[in-house]
Amino acid sequence: MAGNDFFVPDLCRVRAVFLLVMTSELIVLLMSILHATHGWIDWHYFGLVSLFVQWTVLTSSALICSLRRWLQHFRTPQVVLIISAVVLLDVAAFTFAADGILSAETLPLPSHMLGRNLLAALIITLMVLRYFYLQNQWQQQKQAEMQSRMAALQARIHPHFLFNSMNTIASLIATRPTQAEDAVLDLSELFRASLRTQDRLIPLGEELTLSQRYLAIEGLRLGERLTVDWDLDDELARQAIPPLTLQPLVENAIYHGIQPRPEGGTVRIHTYRKRHSVYIEVQNPERPSDSDQARHRGNQVALANIRARLDALFDEQAVLKHSVHDGRYTVTLRLPWRTISNEPQPG
Repeated sequence: MAGNDFFVPDLCRVRAVFLLVMTSELIVLLMSILHATHGWIDWHYFGLVSLFVQWTVLTSSALICSLRRWLQHFRTPQVVLIISAVVLLDVAAFTFAADGILSAETLPLPSHMLGRNLLAALIITLMVLRYFYLQNQWQQQKQAEMQSRMAALQARIHPHFLFNSMNTIASLIATRPTQAEDAVLDLSELFRASLRTQDRLIPLGEELTLSQRYLAIEGLRLGERLTVDWDLDDELARQAIPPLTLQPLVENAIYHGIQPRPEGGTVRIHTYRKRHSVYIEVQNPERPSDSDQARHRGNQVALANIRARLDALFDEQAVLKHSVHDGRYTVTLRLPWRTISNEPQPG
């Protein structure tokens, strides 16, 4: 059984053990309420059973923690049998110990008491393991759905500038072959990135490089009409960001803010950090009022696409918003501050 498929949570972690302790204590509380003959709870019974159950839970958790790596080599039914055996042996040992400490007589432990404790422990253990298994299956299904959704959303990002880029490259081949070759390399990198769906997150530095390649191609087409103002924080180069997040924002800035204007304009890209959040701003001249609605709808589709991918990865920690002020259209992306290595991340 692969480590990622092992359905038992890591009981070497305090959080997992704490949840087990609290769950078992709630069960003891319920038993104490049902056991009470006077009043609403039998506190004496609650104290004794809590002591017994908590020692059993803690020692069983410690044993399962120490056996975790070994258990990962077995199939699920075998894991259930081994863990059940560990818990039952632990319960039996504490039952004998408790009887020896609390019983004033030296009579043998009644078999029905041992059998009752073992049966209760077995039922609860199987219920807990079943819960762990279903939770693990749900998490794997959720992960698979998210990866499928991410791949589908990322596959939808096909730069519509392909036709213009190919025309630009064709016009450069005869007169400026070196620039044409560079443009082909830049274009190939862009499409290689659009096909690389196995990476959920990449360093911001890679995304910025990709955007620079895109702008280099558009610079050949638009010439002096396009000016780019980079205001980057170099310390954020390893910030984690979904692939093809910044480039579509830059593409929108060109398509909606620069291309419709005969005089062109400036695209400003600004990255900075505030406390535990990283901000990326892409700014361009406001869309002309006479621009067609199809362009506006295309802009909204691109933003919705990016929002969907951000929600799948960061939930509410990531925010994408846009605003217009003093004739400048600004898209602001806020991400939780999280660094990533330059190595490919598992999908």
